[in-house]
Amino acid sequence: QVKLVESGGRLVPPGGSLRISCSTSPNLLRTTPMAWFRRIAGEEYALVATKDAVFINTLDSTKGRFTFMQSTEIGTLYLQMDDLKPAATGRYYCNSLSSPHFPWGPGTQVTVAS
Repeated sequence: QVKLVESGGRLVPPGGSLRISCSTSPNLLRTTPMAWFRRIAGEEYALVATKDAVFINTLDSTKGRFTFMQSTEIGTLYLQMDDLKPAATGRYYCNSLSSPHFPWGPGTQVTVAS
């Protein structure tokens, strides 16, 4: 069974940087395009960042700069977030880029505030 475990979220001041992580199996990362999502209470999971075979997408630059990184051999995804803004606050999750998704992990809370 696929297990996704996110970590590293915390309170960050506006303009700050943070790197969050997602731990899963190396084999999953070898075979499945992955992505980072964000969820605000009561809302749907919103796609934040993805990496395909050719380029890295940052889909919402108004909330800061997001960089998707992947270390396949250790089964870890990272989301580097720079110049964070309060609008980036939310709980972040990793999962497959395409549906159907794997069971969602616990997520990790990122709060951008003074």
